[in-house]
Amino acid sequence: MTLSLKPEKPPPTAAETSSQADQAKADIRAEALRLGFDACGFASASDAWPNGGWLRDFVAEGFHGAMSWMAETLDRRSHPTAMWTDAKMAVVLGVNYGPEHDPLLALQDQSRAAISVYAQGDDYHEVIKKRLKALARWMHGRFGGEVKVFVDTAPLMEKPLAQRAGLGWQGKHTNLVSRQFGSWLFLGSVLTTLDLPADPPERDHCGSCTACLDICPTGAFPAPNRLDARRCISYLTIELAGPIPVEFRPALGNRIYGCDDCLAACPWNKFASLSSEMAFHARETLKGPSLADLAGLDDPAFRALFSKSPVKRIGRDRFVRNVLYAIGNSGDPRLMTVVAPLLADPSPVVRGAAVWAARRLLDGEAFARLAGAAAEADPAVRDEWERAS
Repeated sequence: MTLSLKPEKPPPTAAETSSQADQAKADIRAEALRLGFDACGFASASDAWPNGGWLRDFVAEGFHGAMSWMAETLDRRSHPTAMWTDAKMAVVLGVNYGPEHDPLLALQDQSRAAISVYAQGDDYHEVIKKRLKALARWMHGRFGGEVKVFVDTAPLMEKPLAQRAGLGWQGKHTNLVSRQFGSWLFLGSVLTTLDLPADPPERDHCGSCTACLDICPTGAFPAPNRLDARRCISYLTIELAGPIPVEFRPALGNRIYGCDDCLAACPWNKFASLSSEMAFHARETLKGPSLADLAGLDDPAFRALFSKSPVKRIGRDRFVRNVLYAIGNSGDPRLMTVVAPLLADPSPVVRGAAVWAARRLLDGEAFARLAGAAAEADPAVRDEWERAS
């Protein structure tokens, strides 16, 4: 018997391979949008880039402040392949968290707290991570290849990747700016071993505008595209665990968690839109909450109010510290009724902030009487009062 063997199928041509890769990109982008992402771009994870050098300079100058983890993970942050040598491509995803109102309006009422837009809803890490995992599973099942997901907490420089993937560009304030979404994009990434074509990078559209630099209350930008985190209100209210340096406290105003000034000032926000993700809409309880109410939070009440919120990670003591600085900036002596109980708070950082607030709200004679009574009752707190004098 004679067997007739079919000739082997020839390998795909370069044009066929390119067409398949383009179709894979289109399919991945469509699935990402279906899962609720608002932007999707593709960037090489293995090409050389200058951002590792910028990060080394940032740390060498001490601009990272007390964020020691930035120095400890410097090598892994220097390039995407420093974390995963096999990574070829980054699928960079964005979710719009555009607010309903201009965040700068929250600064007008000094009796109420201004909380950064990103923290007025649910914790974006949890929301986005679920979608990233779903997309990664789908990619692996459809196209093979290995995948790993990242959303902010891992040592991956996502803003430079997002610019390389065409989602936006890093403005002079070092944050990502999008022509479609303005300042309001949460970022996440899927690194993969799939070999896909990259999208064109986005170019810088800032021009001569310096609105983001000019509005900064603490002068945190020594030059365009350079941030000294030690002067940044977001760093001071979130990352810094001890007392905030006295020189910066008046500039906090009523900002008690983060700062949106440089983001909100960007003219590209004229193209921004309200987020369609309900989890990122501001909770009613966090739309300008009363400073007096927030100052009275104990630990269980703090945890209940900020359940599923990124605010919860700084803890009650650091949070109330911030609230007391805002109360001191309010100029309203009636708020001494909520400051007074905190002068004897178990937390030293809360006590110190309460003393500073009292010094700002009381005249010299009233403060001296209060300081004398406190020192007589507990000599151990004398230094706290003297430092505020």
